[in-house]
Amino acid sequence: MEDKKNTKYNKLTDKEAVNKVHDLWRSYSKNRDTWAQHAQEDKEFRLGKQWTDEQRKTLQSRGQAPIVVNRIHPAVEAAKAMITANRPSFRCAAREDSDNKVAQVMSALLSYMYDISDGRSVIREVVDDYYVTGLGYMHVYQDPMMDMGKGEVCFHSVDPLDVYVDPNSRSRFFDDAENIIISRFFTRDQAKKLYPMYESAIENAESEQWSDRPTTNLRDDGKAIFPEDIETKTNYGTYGENDEYVRGYEWYSKEIVDRFRVFEHFSGKEDLLEEDAFKQYIEQPAWIINGQPVVDQEQAQQLIMQIEAQMQQEYQMMVEQMTSQGISVDDLPTPQKPDIQVTDYQELILRKMVEVARVQVKRVHQCVVIGDKKLYSRILPTEDYPIVPFCNIHTRTPYPVSDVRMVRDMQEYINKTRSLIVAHATTSTNTKILIPEGSVDMKEFEEKWAQPGVAIPVDMDAGAPQPVQPMPLPNELYKNEADAKNDIDHQLGLYEMMQGNSAVAPQTYKATIALDEFGQRKIKSKLADIEASLTRVAEVAIPLIQQLYTVEKIFRVVQPNNSMSEYAINKQLYDDKTAEVKVVNNITIGKYDVIVVAGSTLPTNRFAELEFYMDAYTKGLIDKEEVLKKTEVFDIEGVLERTDIINQLQQQLQGAQEQIKQLNGDLQTRDREAVNLRKRVEVEKFKGDLDKVSNKAQAANTLFEKRLDDSLSTVKTDIRRSIKDGSPSGGRTGAVKKEKGKE
Repeated sequence: MEDKKNTKYNKLTDKEAVNKVHDLWRSYSKNRDTWAQHAQEDKEFRLGKQWTDEQRKTLQSRGQAPIVVNRIHPAVEAAKAMITANRPSFRCAAREDSDNKVAQVMSALLSYMYDISDGRSVIREVVDDYYVTGLGYMHVYQDPMMDMGKGEVCFHSVDPLDVYVDPNSRSRFFDDAENIIISRFFTRDQAKKLYPMYESAIENAESEQWSDRPTTNLRDDGKAIFPEDIETKTNYGTYGENDEYVRGYEWYSKEIVDRFRVFEHFSGKEDLLEEDAFKQYIEQPAWIINGQPVVDQEQAQQLIMQIEAQMQQEYQMMVEQMTSQGISVDDLPTPQKPDIQVTDYQELILRKMVEVARVQVKRVHQCVVIGDKKLYSRILPTEDYPIVPFCNIHTRTPYPVSDVRMVRDMQEYINKTRSLIVAHATTSTNTKILIPEGSVDMKEFEEKWAQPGVAIPVDMDAGAPQPVQPMPLPNELYKNEADAKNDIDHQLGLYEMMQGNSAVAPQTYKATIALDEFGQRKIKSKLADIEASLTRVAEVAIPLIQQLYTVEKIFRVVQPNNSMSEYAINKQLYDDKTAEVKVVNNITIGKYDVIVVAGSTLPTNRFAELEFYMDAYTKGLIDKEEVLKKTEVFDIEGVLERTDIINQLQQQLQGAQEQIKQLNGDLQTRDREAVNLRKRVEVEKFKGDLDKVSNKAQAANTLFEKRLDDSLSTVKTDIRRSIKDGSPSGGRTGAVKKEKGKE
């Protein structure tokens, strides 16, 4: 892990580095004394240590009890519950088009980091420090021993009193701080387990036992124990040999390092490389085909084939043109092969196809010291400190103000008011008696007064005892206590209705939802601080991920709907065509911008959200799977699977019903056609019979006409004969007329 590059801090010897970190720690510790004192007081005050010894003695001398009505703790817990109600959603956006396909995988990796780091618990701890001390810390780091020795990138919370920041910093994320140090006590066994490769150095390390943990004058009631309590006891050897403490230091500083910025004119890709990576970069193979640079072998082969095919096509067209014009093609030169040069990136740089500039950039230097022994140092692949602050009320210093500090006076007022009310109630139940001096024996009087139903003789001549009742407390006092509690809630961005108080809720459902939404506006200011810091955590984690995850890795991410998604990164695939090994989802390259979805961790009104989604589903805007994600149904996949089976069966049933309906229609059509056919047959049969009768009538009529014609012809023949013979024709003619009349 040692970084041997010639950097500013690596020029220091081990002893010089140890002395420097010790000096910085003492200086930063002295400058933050006031803030550390306030932070410790606020931590104790939040947990109920709200009276000093002097205040307790004063109250007890007045007959009042030092009562604590802790309103701050439930208010902090309610605010913490609201801000951490949901898990944050990370979204990565690629800076270059070539990285778009990996951006989604990078988003999944950040969610995976959240899962393996127990992100929900870590964020709750950080938000708790954010409200109580005004400053929470999240540390992003690489753990080389996780995942069977392949390593993981994780994050965890850090006690704000263990972090020492350059007091001259003005940035909200301490970007302008010259140094940041994490320092705390370890037992030697703890340190050896944390840094197993340096057991010998840890065993021989010597460390001062002085602790800069602040102490307060708040009364220790034994309800809460802090790290400084354990350290104080172990420094006296209470818990045995394994409690020998050594102070550890993680020293982070920013320094200027040399890098190579490369810009490829032909692809538009830009990158920043270390010296070793740059040497590997310029040795990569490249091809120059007809003056055009190509860096992919498969693409080069395709381009060569394309150029050769184009040249052959042009040659063939010239041959056909010359042949059609009767010109001999013997003198036509054969097509030339493309100009191919196999080279490397060094040649592309010399030809100005790749622009290279030696630049200086900021990087974070890490140095780890245990006691008086330096363990190792390295340069982190990020320009941002891996210690990410969550500042509450930022005062442009490394010492922000907490909400507990803002409402502490109100909490003390509540305690004093309640103590006064209890003292008044105690006084009211114990009546004070004014007795004339010397009229009774006080000892006997007090003993008998404490006994019920006992007559007490007194000398009335000396004056009768007079009972004295205390004045009743005004109602305004009780109102002031309630107002003080509301002021504490409002300072933390809480309202009674948001905490389930039905007495202050509106009468209608829609109005309740609207007020719940409006009530979250104030706490969204706090959420903006949290989300900005979470974004910085992701931005720091990405280069650490790219540096650590260089081999093939499969990881799984639990989705909000309880489904599991599986991803593979840096997966190597062999291409049979080009005989090359390609890397799928290579996360070691590319630059990404990260955002945390706004309002992602705030709670949502489940009923209003479900109603909104149901309305969108009924209008066909979304599907049922999206609606189920917003419900509390645990087995969403099972429901969807069963629903799909039911839908398939319903579709099959609907298809069968349609087919049956169609068959019934066809059957009815055939029945109607059969009836019509029978009717048509009967009609045709009747028509046939009619045709027979008609034919017979026509035949008879024709025969009668023929016979009539024959008779007429015979008569005409007879008449012609009679005229020819000279016979009188009257009788015959009359007979013919008479015969025609009968007809």
